[in-house]
Amino acid sequence: QVQLVESGGGLVQAGGSLRLSCAASGRSFSNYDMGWFRQAPGKDRDSVGAITWSGASTYYADSVKGRFTISRDNGKNTVYLQMNSLKPEDTAVYYCAATRGTYYTELRNPGKYQYWGQGIQVTVSS
Repeated sequence: QVQLVESGGGLVQAGGSLRLSCAASGRSFSNYDMGWFRQAPGKDRDSVGAITWSGASTYYADSVKGRFTISRDNGKNTVYLQMNSLKPEDTAVYYCAATRGTYYTELRNPGKYQYWGQGIQVTVSS
């Protein structure tokens, strides 16, 4: 079992920055690839990006590429989502998730993740 807890969300003006953290407890965090997803009201849960277990590879959705950065510290059992140049359309509940045994090309698929955090609200005002 892996328990995930997000923190760092809140309200920010357009153009600002936030850093989300996702702290993991349980077994073998460093064995898991980690993903960030978001869900706006009335919309599907979409992939923001992902990072492989070692941190060697990352994936980003086109909508956030160049603005968001995912990193991880396996010594601290934590994955991060640095969000810069935020836009009102980035407003959503953000989730971190953990998966094992998923091909890199499938890391954008929420159905491939075994463990989820409770989600945290990010609101970007115009």
